[in-house]
Amino acid sequence: MATLLARKHRPWILMVYGMWACWCVLGTPGVAMVFLHTVISFCVAQFRSLLLSWLCSLLLLSTLRLQGVEEVKRRWYKTENEYYLLQFTLTVRCLYYTSFSLEFCWQELPAARASYSFPRMLAYVFYYPVFHNGPILSFPEFTQQMQQQELGSLKTSLCVLALGLGRLLCWWWLAELMAHLMYMHAIYSSIPLLGAVSYWTLGGLALAQVLFFYVKYLVLFGVPVLLMRLDGLNPPPLPRCVSTMFSFTGMWRSDAWLVKVHQGCPVGGAMTGLVSKGSGYHPSPCPLLNLHLAPRFLQSN
Repeated sequence: MATLLARKHRPWILMVYGMWACWCVLGTPGVAMVFLHTVISFCVAQFRSLLLSWLCSLLLLSTLRLQGVEEVKRRWYKTENEYYLLQFTLTVRCLYYTSFSLEFCWQELPAARASYSFPRMLAYVFYYPVFHNGPILSFPEFTQQMQQQELGSLKTSLCVLALGLGRLLCWWWLAELMAHLMYMHAIYSSIPLLGAVSYWTLGGLALAQVLFFYVKYLVLFGVPVLLMRLDGLNPPPLPRCVSTMFSFTGMWRSDAWLVKVHQGCPVGGAMTGLVSKGSGYHPSPCPLLNLHLAPRFLQSN
């Protein structure tokens, strides 16, 4: 609707919509937490120091694991799912405001003031199709694509919608078949069965599990990718089929920086050196996600 009614102001319309959607899902405390982290990151970015920006992001991230803060957050919600959704959202949002901060540090100061303003950062952080899970689009690419006025017609958008929904239904149907007919979860939860089969069988089961993981990712990222295309954005390509890959790093169709992200390097930065610009999907479990959520899964198991 923002694209059709007000193309010139669509970043701000989408930003307001993202805040409203965040409020509906996470409530006022959730919106306040995301906004607070964004404000702190923006203020630290004004020093134009990569070291300070990194330290700020890591410190904000570390607050997610403070016991006192966790107890306060749990009192905000009635269920554990809502609490962990907030934790997951704050983790993913950290990638976005870190991208803004690092890109701002690399820009020339006079040109950066107008493009790297706080309202533009809010529009970037609160863009809702990628709010909870991604995929990741760097701040310069997001801003540039949002400023484009030449968008597709209504007929083109309907074709994109129909084709995208058709693909999503096929992927979802395939994932359901694998879960119910191939007993994906039941087999891997049976330790005696896994201990009785041969190594070749274990290898086949591992490949089947990875393929199931891949199909779930197609559904998981297919929804935000479709919404991004309807908004006139150019999302990163979906992951490659793991059957044609010899390593998981080849699964993610992105520039070389994504491998750096998996090793702990930032989103965004200079075109050369350790950090290269680009956009893509954050691997899961990514380092930031592992830092906060993995201990919970270990405790539950």
